[in-house]
Amino acid sequence: MGACLALCSLASCASCLCGSAPCLLCGCCPSSNNSTITRLVFSFFLLMGTFVSVIMILPGMETQLRKIPGFCKGGTSIPGVENQVDCNVIVGYKSVYRMCFAMTCFFFLFCVIMIRVRSSKDPRAAIQNGFWFFKFLILVGITVGAFFIPDGTFHDVWFYFGLVGSFIFIIIQLILLIDFAHSWNKAWVENAENGNKCWFAGLLSFTVLHYALAIAAVVLFYIYYTMPDNCTEHKVFISLNLIFCVIVSIVSVLPKIQATQPYSGLLQASIISLYTMYVTWSAMTNNPNRKCNPSLLSLVSNVNTTQPSGGSPTGQVQWWDAQGIVGLIIFLFCTLYASIRSSSNTQVNKLMQTEEGGGSGGEGVVGEDGIRRAVDNEEESVTYNYSFFHFHLCLASLYIMMTLTNWYKPETNTQVMQSTMPAVWVKMSSSWLGLGLYLWTLIAPLIFPDRDFS
Repeated sequence: MGACLALCSLASCASCLCGSAPCLLCGCCPSSNNSTITRLVFSFFLLMGTFVSVIMILPGMETQLRKIPGFCKGGTSIPGVENQVDCNVIVGYKSVYRMCFAMTCFFFLFCVIMIRVRSSKDPRAAIQNGFWFFKFLILVGITVGAFFIPDGTFHDVWFYFGLVGSFIFIIIQLILLIDFAHSWNKAWVENAENGNKCWFAGLLSFTVLHYALAIAAVVLFYIYYTMPDNCTEHKVFISLNLIFCVIVSIVSVLPKIQATQPYSGLLQASIISLYTMYVTWSAMTNNPNRKCNPSLLSLVSNVNTTQPSGGSPTGQVQWWDAQGIVGLIIFLFCTLYASIRSSSNTQVNKLMQTEEGGGSGGEGVVGEDGIRRAVDNEEESVTYNYSFFHFHLCLASLYIMMTLTNWYKPETNTQVMQSTMPAVWVKMSSSWLGLGLYLWTLIAPLIFPDRDFS
């Protein structure tokens, strides 16, 4: 009986997975807007690929695979069976590069296909919102093909693709954080104005907390990532970003800014300041000068891991460090938020190619069979730019690749990973550009008073 029920359940979802009907027609999908469901499923594809990459790069994974009889070349063998799999490729940084290459190609393909889709009446909208099983097969096929790419210069070339893509994605992350802080501040201020002053206390508490963490980070940076006669770049990075954060914080509460943007405040500035300090920390951890870049483990255990000056890298890579884990957490938050966001910030909506309130959930439509189905809220016009959304996920794939490999550059000849200064400059320049964008959102209504920035 249970098997019969399971088969019936699978059959009811068949059109959602394999059929030509979009997901909004399926009773197996949640009661929500079609646009939200589609973004969540594509984000799930990205997170699934990220999870596979994490497994592939886990320490000791290659050793465990070599224990499987007849699997890895050079591993445990079975008489009469030739080991065919190169485990150096399917685990470690090589596997992450290939997995993320496949995800990048997958999302870039849909980015091109979905250019200029205006409404769900466009035939391509059915591809966007349905055929999930076939999309999954396409992703799997590209992934399998990626593992047959010869080493050659692939990793070196794709490393620079990762740098450029990650630079853009960090900017998008900052935009999403600005939008989140704006929505947060607006909602709590409105609640407080309705009579409950506790919301003001909550806003003040979180603002103070964010600034306290940012100031503590600056102090720790000066103590552990600078030296009196060395690490000049770090001193400049920390000082500049500290000055820039003070500037945007002051500007955000100026009377003229408040007059044009009443919901602008220190909460947004505090979140931007804290994120800027994280990017600064992340950049300094990629400095190849180990005197200026102590590992977190050495700081906690008070162990000197400083490499002699002029010494060459040993190739020992710490795959999992604190800044990488924090980066993954921020990535997960921004990916989920981008899938369900419903913003009234016109400037951010223009930058993210979305419409105001487009991500809000619906009540669902009850069909003749009594099942609630997702609402097609894009019959007149799409609530988000399909192509830009896939471009965002394409960049996210590159960012995941760089984060999981700690932004290290692979050396094909020596099979080691090395920190590089380009990664440092990419992160720092992205933080400066992000601060510049936030400052522009504050002063643009004053410079162009005739335009609508509400």
